[in-house]
Amino acid sequence: MEQNNNQGALQKPVGSGFNAKSTTNEVIKGIDLTGKIAIVTGGNTGIGLETTQTLAVAGATVIVPARNIDKAKRNLEGIANVEIEYMDLMDPDSIDAFAQKFLMSDRPLHLLINNAGIMWVPLRRGKRGIESQLATNYLSQFQLAAQLWPALKKAGGARVINVSSQGHQFTPFNFDDPNFLHHEYETLQAYGQSKTAVNLFSLELDNRGKTHQVRTYSLHPGSIHGTELGREASAKLFQKMGFCDENGNIKPEVVASLKTIPQGAATTVWAATSPMLQNLGGVYCEDVEVAEINHEQTFSAGVKSYSLDETHAKRLWKLSEEMTDISFNID
Repeated sequence: MEQNNNQGALQKPVGSGFNAKSTTNEVIKGIDLTGKIAIVTGGNTGIGLETTQTLAVAGATVIVPARNIDKAKRNLEGIANVEIEYMDLMDPDSIDAFAQKFLMSDRPLHLLINNAGIMWVPLRRGKRGIESQLATNYLSQFQLAAQLWPALKKAGGARVINVSSQGHQFTPFNFDDPNFLHHEYETLQAYGQSKTAVNLFSLELDNRGKTHQVRTYSLHPGSIHGTELGREASAKLFQKMGFCDENGNIKPEVVASLKTIPQGAATTVWAATSPMLQNLGGVYCEDVEVAEINHEQTFSAGVKSYSLDETHAKRLWKLSEEMTDISFNID
């Protein structure tokens, strides 16, 4: 019987040969994606842009959904094999419209890379009244995968890559009050639970989808210099965290500890394309490798077992269906 990663049973390095400093160019070497179709959310900035470019150069057709079409066109100019479509992850109707348009093309979907995310934002709620980090970082992934499921099955071998974060270690998922209706909002707590949700979803989607040859992975890309993730954070917050000096300038030692964008996107590209993961799914990856379980009390490498809990993963699936009003049936 094929194993699953419930409780982190498969969270062991596979000997990828890569490390935290490996780049997308190194990871994609020798891999031909001609004829493959990929969707990359957030694929026109930061590590998403690097992911898009790497997959396209390897021969894949890459569809990039974007809220700002003009910005996407500017950022993706000159990259072959790229299609740009409108989608706003905070607008459920636009997610449905994007997915339906893709399904109408009658194409298979080999790679769904849920890369887009937000962090350090004040309390906001989307059209469903759901807190914005939970809506953007997690529920949009659930909705997009559900709506694109026929195309993923049609591929005859597909992968769903859900970009998570070491930030899942901030907190488990709060099933009692995930939407901050009854307790005070704290931005990193909201971020943490959204990323824990990503890990739980990836585990359960892999368990359900592997009979259709759809494998799912979550990952921590690393702390990366030069992305837009912190665009709404104040200099005061970064100073408090020790990242900036009193003038708001990022400290040189902090810059030295951060990954470059090609290094930051490498784990995504590896999870999406590596033959080493052919018969392995539901795992959390980091530094271009399958991560180990983190049993420490400190914020450090690895994945927390609470974010790979089978009971919580099934409970979250049901809650996600209720919150999105979507019945995600794997048949």
